[in-house]
Amino acid sequence: MPDLALCLSLVLRYLLATPPDIAGFIMVAVVFLIALSLHEFGHAAAATVQGDPTAKNAGRLTVNPKAHLDAVGTLMIVMVGFGWGKPVPFAPNKLRNQRFGSAGVAIAGPAVNFALAIITAAFFVRMLDTASDLTLEFLFLSLRLNVVLGVFNLMPIPPLDGSRLLSVFLPPSKQHIIYFLDRWGFVILLVFVFLLFPFFAAPIINTVVRFILNMVGGTF
Repeated sequence: MPDLALCLSLVLRYLLATPPDIAGFIMVAVVFLIALSLHEFGHAAAATVQGDPTAKNAGRLTVNPKAHLDAVGTLMIVMVGFGWGKPVPFAPNKLRNQRFGSAGVAIAGPAVNFALAIITAAFFVRMLDTASDLTLEFLFLSLRLNVVLGVFNLMPIPPLDGSRLLSVFLPPSKQHIIYFLDRWGFVILLVFVFLLFPFFAAPIINTVVRFILNMVGGTF
């Protein structure tokens, strides 16, 4: 997942190199597949743990990328370096906690990405002086893209996970904000992705990446 601009620049760098760096492009694709699949699995697992079998019955309680890939979203990843997976279905009325259950399902996806970021950061720090440049590049790419995927999905814009958190915690008097975002969310998201996120999110991404690296024993 990019800094959206970062991922796009990586993809273009690999594909437009002379000769094209196919290995680098494959590395980006692999990181995306892992991050995206485990993100969606996190949603499915959270719903299942809370008593809703909808995702499990739909075959989404798996880490197999095939179950989570969206045809258009996958094509977008290949073409521009940014895409999406199929939303995980769940039934809020079947969750044990009616008030905060949906928020738990929503936050599970980004939480998995942050966990993956911490794991890859730990390997990166410990292998810094011994691993090959390609291995270190793969680990750092995984760290950064998982951080961006986690941060990006916490934005309160439908259909991102943060919008479900917003609907849970907004007081009833402010629910008209949800209706507005539901109606115009896709347009707002496109503007946000291509015009705002690459510029305003970079300081947040860099801070989170540095915090994680320092947390696992690095000095950055």
